[in-house]
Amino acid sequence: MSFTKNVSKGIMSAALGLSLIGGGTFAYFSDAVETQNTFAAGTLDLGMNPNTVVNINNIKPGDEIYREFTLENNGTLKINEVLLNTKYTVEDVKSDNADDFARHIKVTIMYNTSSATSPIIETTLYDLQNQTPDVTEIDNFVGGGEVPDGIDAGQKEKIFVLFEFVENGEDQNQFQGDTLKVDWTFDAKTGGSTYYDDTDPNNN
Repeated sequence: MSFTKNVSKGIMSAALGLSLIGGGTFAYFSDAVETQNTFAAGTLDLGMNPNTVVNINNIKPGDEIYREFTLENNGTLKINEVLLNTKYTVEDVKSDNADDFARHIKVTIMYNTSSATSPIIETTLYDLQNQTPDVTEIDNFVGGGEVPDGIDAGQKEKIFVLFEFVENGEDQNQFQGDTLKVDWTFDAKTGGSTYYDDTDPNNN
C-alpha cells in the first residue's frame, strides 16, 4: 500500500473516532414536578360615613359644632395610618377681610374617644392646612399597653370633631356673611414590608 493511502486511511480513522466521541448518546433517568405559585396583592379600601363632615349655616363667634363620622377599612390589608389633608377657600362677600377667616376656626379631632385621653389634633383650621396628621394615632389612652393606631381589615373607627368659631373679644364683623369651604382628604396607607419565611408551615 502506498504511503499516500496509509496516511489517508489514518486520517479517516481518526475522524471517525472523534465523531463517535462527540456524537455519542447517554441514557439517564429523569423526573419533573410542576409548581404553581401565586402572588396576590391585598386591597386597601377606605370608606367614610357620612361623606360630609359638616354643613352648617349662620354661625357666629362662640358657636361650637360637634360632629361624628366613621372611617371604615373595607379592604383586606390593615390600614396603619390615615393622613388628613386640608384645603379651604374663603368667600369674602364684602371684600373687607383684614384677616383669614380660617384663623378664627379652632379644630379639635379625637379618635376612638372611648379609650383616648388626649386629642390627636387641636389647632386652627388655618394651621391645619400645613399639617398632615394621622387621625388614627393615639399617644395616650386608658389602660396603657400597645397604642392601637390604624384600622384593621374589616373594622371601623369613629372620629370625633369639634369646630369652634373662636370669640376673641374683638370686632369680628368682617366675617359676617362670609363662607368657609373646607376640603378634607383622608389618605389611607399601609405599614412597612412583611417578611414571609418559607419554613413557616402557615405559609406553605
